Amino acid sequence: MDHGYGLLGMPGVGFLGLLVIGFLAGWIAERAMNRQHGLLTNILVGIAGSFVGGTLAGLLGISYFGFLSNLIVAAAGAILILWFFGKTERPKAP
Repeated sequence: MDHGYGLLGMPGVGFLGLLVIGFLAGWIAERAMNRQHGLLTNILVGIAGSFVGGTLAGLLGISYFGFLSNLIVAAAGAILILWFFGKTERPKAP
């Protein structure tokens, strides 16, 4: 069964679930990468992480559905985003 999820959709959760998962995934990534962000940044990083993680899961043939699976995929994607941007930052002057 193939479902269309729209622009801001995640398999098995609605828009409110998207925001909650985005916040939690962003918060998990923030803690894992030892960063300090605000609520809105955590949500945005988590939502972006869900797209990155979802794309990678699709490429690897991993299917996921529901709150917990989406949270794991989004957190992994958010950690990857923060890691990537941490690697591309310029070193700070002493």
